[in-house]
Amino acid sequence: MSPQQRVEERIVGADWALDEFDRVHFDRCELVDVDLTEAVLTGCVFTNCVLASVRANAARLTHCALLHCVIRRSSLFDATFADCKLTGTQFLDCTLRPLHVDGGDWGFVLLRGQDLTGTKLSGLRLREADLTEADLSRVDLSGADLGYARLTGAKLRGADLRGADRPGPGGAGRGGVRRRRTALTGWAARP
Repeated sequence: MSPQQRVEERIVGADWALDEFDRVHFDRCELVDVDLTEAVLTGCVFTNCVLASVRANAARLTHCALLHCVIRRSSLFDATFADCKLTGTQFLDCTLRPLHVDGGDWGFVLLRGQDLTGTKLSGLRLREADLTEADLSRVDLSGADLGYARLTGAKLRGADLRGADRPGPGGAGRGGVRRRRTALTGWAARP
């Protein structure tokens, strides 16, 4: 059975709390003021979508993809992303704490200025992510791929960067996060 397709729809005020979605594809859709509280999404794909004022508190997304989406003024309090791909997705003025992430590819994601304090992002692919001025205090980034990630002004107090890979322009850095003042000012890896 092929997945359900939703193309170029504007969905406003839908109550999808506690609903289950399996392999639904949203393409160039706009979801505004949609309630996804405690919803379960499995294998769903959002491509070039806008999610504005969406409530996805305690939602569970498994094997989902949010590709080049904009998530604005939305609440993902206690949401879980398990093995999800968020390539090029932008989080703007969102509530993301606490957030549960279990693997996945968040390459090119924009989390500029977001508060991720205490989040576990270990082993996550964050290649070329924009974490500029994000609060990454006490974040577990152990084993994460931070290759070419932008961390200027990020708060990294107490962050666990053990085994994180952040190769520099020359590709060096296999042994862990490269200590470069320009990118990691004020950071300290846990012992």
